[in-house]
Amino acid sequence: MARRSQRKSDSRKVKTKQWYKVVGPDMFGKSPVGETLASDPNKLMGRIIETTLGELTNNFSKQNTKLKFKVDQVAGDSAYTRFVGHELTSDYVRSLVKRRTSRIDTIIDVTTSDGYKVRVKPSCFTVKRARTTQVKTIREIASGIIQEKAGTLDLNQFIQEVVLGKLSLEIYKDAKEIYPLRRVEIRKTEILAGPVAS
Repeated sequence: MARRSQRKSDSRKVKTKQWYKVVGPDMFGKSPVGETLASDPNKLMGRIIETTLGELTNNFSKQNTKLKFKVDQVAGDSAYTRFVGHELTSDYVRSLVKRRTSRIDTIIDVTTSDGYKVRVKPSCFTVKRARTTQVKTIREIASGIIQEKAGTLDLNQFIQEVVLGKLSLEIYKDAKEIYPLRRVEIRKTEILAGPVAS
């Protein structure tokens, strides 16, 4: 008997919840990301929403790029988000690793022209196994290009260059002069901090 009354109270809780439309940030054209359920709009604040670039752009060749947005504003039945990071799916990254080749990973923290601190993790995949000096030089090239780009672009422009593959292509063009590369990917980005208020 007690169990039945418990079920009734649970269904009342669900009824008080409301669906909110999740809106992507400016850098992705404020595209709809989906819907989420909440009993109180304040409970949406800070919620992390994940989608793929494929779903956002209707380009299913981009399904291996996961985007993370955080809800930072709720108005009416819409929850507005900001970009907090992206990541390539682990199975896609694994598929790029071949035997007797080198995977050159780097982690670099940069600051965009509008003051955002971003952690960027590029990976370069060689055609054959590279020597230690070549690995070191390729790593330096990747870091230098990312640092330079971040300094001249605001966050929106920088992230678009990352997720659309333009930054990877620039690294590829320069680094393949050192050793033949099969592919370059920015496997992960993470927003570490926003601009410091003056």
